[in-house]
Amino acid sequence: GGGGGGGAGRPPRGGGGRARAGGAARRGGSRALARAVGAAHAHDSVLQTLAMIRRAADDPREVSRLARTQERELRTWLYDRPAPELTLSGALEAAAAEVEEAHAITVEVVVVGDCPTSPAVLALVAAAREALTNAAKHSGVDVVQVYAEVLEDRVEVFVRDRGKGFDPSTVPPDRYGLAQSVVGRMERHGGRAVVCSTPGSGTEVRLEGRR
Repeated sequence: GGGGGGGAGRPPRGGGGRARAGGAARRGGSRALARAVGAAHAHDSVLQTLAMIRRAADDPREVSRLARTQERELRTWLYDRPAPELTLSGALEAAAAEVEEAHAITVEVVVVGDCPTSPAVLALVAAAREALTNAAKHSGVDVVQVYAEVLEDRVEVFVRDRGKGFDPSTVPPDRYGLAQSVVGRMERHGGRAVVCSTPGSGTEVRLEGRR
């Protein structure tokens, strides 16, 4: 009789498998719901952007900016990209979108490789955003390029424009943009920033920081 009682406390065979299957089904349902909500949002966003493009049809710069903003949003949804603050590429794309929105320019972003963000990487992205803002305000061009490369132990980012340029030696040391938000920020986080510019030949800001 004791042997039969020992089995009484055991769960029915297969119960754990059914529980696991139920959990997987719920997770699958949650993902499907999230995709459906995302699809509805993307659909509404595309329609809204198309309406804005029609209204801005006489302004090629604005049409280009709107199209690129929409492209970024769709790529994020289609490829299930992680939240922008979690990766270098996402954070740079988000920074580029912010500058495009604020200054009505086009920012072209190319990232070779990727890595998770860290305090040093986020500081580098913030410096890149400031360099982009500086270019948007002072270069006189409609397009600024960002090229980033993830190496084994560090990240390099180049912000380039083909604008009017300037003589870096004539920038007052108290001009906050370049001195503090770019060069100073990188130095405080163990990185470095080099600004190369010549009047009439555009500007390149090279940022290098730890991963």
